[in-house]
Amino acid sequence: MRQIWGVAWLMIFLLVGQATAADQAQNAEGAKGKAEVLEEKASAEGSKGLPTRVEIINKPEAQAVDPIGEEPLDDAITCLARTIYWEAKGKDDADTEAVANVVMNRVGHEGFPNTICGVVKQGHEQGACQFSWWCDGRPDDAKEEENYVRAKEIARKALNGQLKDRTGGALYFHHRKVTPNWSKEYTKTVEVGEHIFYKPAGGEAK
Repeated sequence: MRQIWGVAWLMIFLLVGQATAADQAQNAEGAKGKAEVLEEKASAEGSKGLPTRVEIINKPEAQAVDPIGEEPLDDAITCLARTIYWEAKGKDDADTEAVANVVMNRVGHEGFPNTICGVVKQGHEQGACQFSWWCDGRPDDAKEEENYVRAKEIARKALNGQLKDRTGGALYFHHRKVTPNWSKEYTKTVEVGEHIFYKPAGGEAK
C-alpha cells in the first residue's frame, strides 16, 4: 500500500511540475508578444497612446521571460532587463529606472533604432557599443537572481509606460566617476544616483 501511495504522489508531483512549466512558457510567450506591441507604440513611427488593458504586461508574465538570465538577447524584455541589470546593478530604483528611461527615449527618437534590442546592440559591428556591457568581452548572463528579478520588473513598467522619465528626456549617460569626451557635446539634464544624463542641445542624436 505504501508503495502505491508513493507512486501516486510521484505522479501528482510530476503532473504539477509539467503544468507549472507549461504556464511559465505561456506567460513568457504572452509577455514577448505584448512587448512587441508596446515597443511599436514607443517607437518614433508608432502611436504615442497609452497601452490598452489587454496590452499591459503583468508581473508573472514578465518574470517568466528568461527566468534564470541565460537566454539569448532577442526579445524586448530580455534586452531591456539585461541592460538595467548590468548598467545599474545593485543600485536603487531611481538609478535603474533612469537607465530604462534612456533606452525607451532612444526607441522613441529618430536617431536610434526603433526596437529595444536594436538600441542596446547598436554599434556592435563597429566595435563601439552604445552600452559597454554588450561588447566588453565578458559573459552577459545575469548572476544575481534578486537584482535580475528587480530589473525585469523595471523593464515591465518601462514597456507599459508606467515609469516617469527621471532623466528629462536624456539619450545618453555615464557614471559620475568618468568624464567621456562626448559629454562636452551635449546638454546635461540631471544627475541620478551614480549617473549623469544628457540630451543633444539641438535635439539631434550623434
